[in-house]
Amino acid sequence: MTAAEAMPLREPVRELAALGIEAFTTTRAAGDFGLGDAEPAAEAVARWQSLQAGLAPVAPRLASARQVHGVRILEHGPTWDGWLRTDGADGHLSFSPGIACAVTVADCVPVFLAHPSGAIALLHAGWRGTAGRIVQKGIQRLGEHALHAADLQLHLGPAICGRCYVVGPDVFQQLTGWTTSRPRNVDLRALIAEQAKEAGITHITVSEYCTRCDNDRFFSHRAGDAGRQVGVIISPGT
Repeated sequence: MTAAEAMPLREPVRELAALGIEAFTTTRAAGDFGLGDAEPAAEAVARWQSLQAGLAPVAPRLASARQVHGVRILEHGPTWDGWLRTDGADGHLSFSPGIACAVTVADCVPVFLAHPSGAIALLHAGWRGTAGRIVQKGIQRLGEHALHAADLQLHLGPAICGRCYVVGPDVFQQLTGWTTSRPRNVDLRALIAEQAKEAGITHITVSEYCTRCDNDRFFSHRAGDAGRQVGVIISPGT
């Protein structure tokens, strides 16, 4: 058996299990879920279809989107069955049972949000989404449904760490507000955690994995991979 064959297919978010919510990020061993902007590869489509079929007993509806590194967040109700892929969004939230939300990542941060009521959100936060405060926008959207930030639990999944992520002066300034004349290291998950705390979140956990340090386990754009893993969160019940 090879190392890849011995690797788990999913990295679970155990911190949300106490709320009855299943969430995970796939690993390299599960294959590439990237669909891209061109005609998607049949193998990637087949993996998505297999994912949806496997989730169907607990979540008949799987929501994803063509991601654009923006701050648009879609809200999903029980209006379809199967796999729904919409256009131009980087976040999903749902207050209905039986819905799975998914984002693809390969250094960007999969941000999992959950409430004891079963409400869920999943956000894709790269540097643009972080600078645009997509996480605070997601928390605000949940708050509009009387779900207080102090009751939410947030988990930051596998992503590139601050030791591996170097950005140019312009990006550094947009992320931190500080000026610099040379490339600098940035820890996106630390920045997102601070934004979440500012919004009132107190329950924050962070994956131990860096996609580049642990490139044998996860795809990493900075390490030269074209592949993508997928983060999934499931609202319990049907």
